[in-house]
Amino acid sequence: MTVDIRRIGPNDAAVLDRVAEDVFDDDIDPKKLAAYLAEPGHLMVLAVAAGEVVGQARGMVQRHPDKPTELYIDNLGVAPERRRERIATRLLDELVVWGKAKGCEAAWVGTEVDNEAARALYEARGSEAETFVLYFYEFAAA
Repeated sequence: MTVDIRRIGPNDAAVLDRVAEDVFDDDIDPKKLAAYLAEPGHLMVLAVAAGEVVGQARGMVQRHPDKPTELYIDNLGVAPERRRERIATRLLDELVVWGKAKGCEAAWVGTEVDNEAARALYEARGSEAETFVLYFYEFAAA
C-alpha cells in the first residue's frame, strides 16, 4: 500500500480525522492542533495510507543569538503495524528538507534510553547519543 508523506498546515486538520493507533502519544486536541499548525516555525509531517494517518513527525525551528539555528525534532510516531517500512526515515527526511529551507544548520532530537528502535534510527543518520539531564515543569492553572 502506498504511503504519502505530507506537510500539513492550518487548513489541513481534517486529514487527522482518521489516525491509526499509537501514532500520537495522546488524543489530539483540536484547539492545540490549530495553534500548533498556525505557528510559522512549526511543521507537522504525516504519513498517510488509504486515507489513514499511519505516521507523524513534528519539528520546530529554534533560533539562538549565540549559536546556529537548529531544527528540534519534537515528536515522531508510526503505527506499530507499519514499522520497518522506512516511514520514520521518510518523515525525518521531510522535516530536514524543511528545516534547511528555514535556515537550520543542525537538528536535534531526544528519546528514551530504552527506545532501541528510535536510537537505531537516529544513529543511522550519522549521530551519536549524548547524555543530558532533563527537567520538566508543570505550570499551575491561572
